[in-house]
Amino acid sequence: MIPQDPAMLLSFINMKLRNDYPNLHSLCEDMDADEEEICKKLAQIGYTYSPEQNRFL
Repeated sequence: MIPQDPAMLLSFINMKLRNDYPNLHSLCEDMDADEEEICKKLAQIGYTYSPEQNRFL
């Protein structure tokens, strides 16, 4: 359900955060996803989660 390709994952997660979830923790809890794994995968392409902006930058 969650994309494995980092670029697709970035787009998917940021869209979900923008439209459906107040924070990354809520998204991961609801989608039964590993928050640490998502952060690691997106860090590989230079993105980190910004809680203030509720998106990966």
